[in-house]
Amino acid sequence: MLRAFFIALSKLNWAQRVITKSKLISRMALRFVAGEKIEAAVTVIQDLNQQGILATLDHLGEDTFSTSDAELAVAEILHTLEVISQKGLRSNVSLKLSQIGLNIHPDLCKENLKRILIKAKELNNFIRIDMEDSSLTDATLDVYRWARMEGFTNVGIVLQAYLYRTEDDIKILGKFDSTFRLCKGAYQEPASVAFPAKTDVDKNYDLLVSLLFTQVQDVNYPQISPDGRFPGIPALATHDEKRIAYATALMQAMNIPKACVEFQMLYGIRRELQKSLCDQGYTVRVYVPYGTHWYRYFMRRLAERPANLWFMISNLFKK
Repeated sequence: MLRAFFIALSKLNWAQRVITKSKLISRMALRFVAGEKIEAAVTVIQDLNQQGILATLDHLGEDTFSTSDAELAVAEILHTLEVISQKGLRSNVSLKLSQIGLNIHPDLCKENLKRILIKAKELNNFIRIDMEDSSLTDATLDVYRWARMEGFTNVGIVLQAYLYRTEDDIKILGKFDSTFRLCKGAYQEPASVAFPAKTDVDKNYDLLVSLLFTQVQDVNYPQISPDGRFPGIPALATHDEKRIAYATALMQAMNIPKACVEFQMLYGIRRELQKSLCDQGYTVRVYVPYGTHWYRYFMRRLAERPANLWFMISNLFKK
């Protein structure tokens, strides 16, 4: 019930206008968002890097409907790549295609993505295309396939375990020697396209991990740059200790080196687990979002685990 409420709230423009004016809510959002300026995100990533943890930096934003807004988003992403290089951060970049023009026209989106990928290649960096709700899955995968066919190897895609289609998508996209981030999925989807029960999502997640690991064995192990900037194949995005335990046991059984799999988590969530995995020698990457458009992202974090709301409120009143 609360999950559906927060997801619905994330899509209401009037709610966004009201809620983002609240200083209390803005302070609460800082648990999941590094800050509104890139300088705050740089500080967070520097701290993570000092702990041996990698990052993926995301300038928040989605659903642009004007070419000028898409251009502003592209400019900020290009700037983000420059900052990562200048500061020597061990971080790549995540983005949403709806942020750079997918809702306007696929060709505009491709043109903008190409500019970003060229810049990332010049700076020896990597771009992760985030997956959005199921209405954009086909369009997002089409653009990703286009980028790979254009010869860009410094780009990866996110797939969602709660979608029925994902097993087939992995098999098809595996032909591109694709770099996947596997997550459970954070949107409210109908039962016609997604598993409605958490237990079924968990079961499918483990199944997909097995499939991804089999693909890793079928090709040469990915080349990992010395600073760990490029992710291994696959990247497992989860805070679920049972899913992590399943994956690590399977890695051992299949003799997959720790350097060839990443565990990815969100900024502000399960920090002790991030550090524990890192200390055990696993590659850990934390998703670090920043920017003024934090509202939808924040609502989805509350939807994933409504207990986060009560945790943050209690901590605010302790200060």
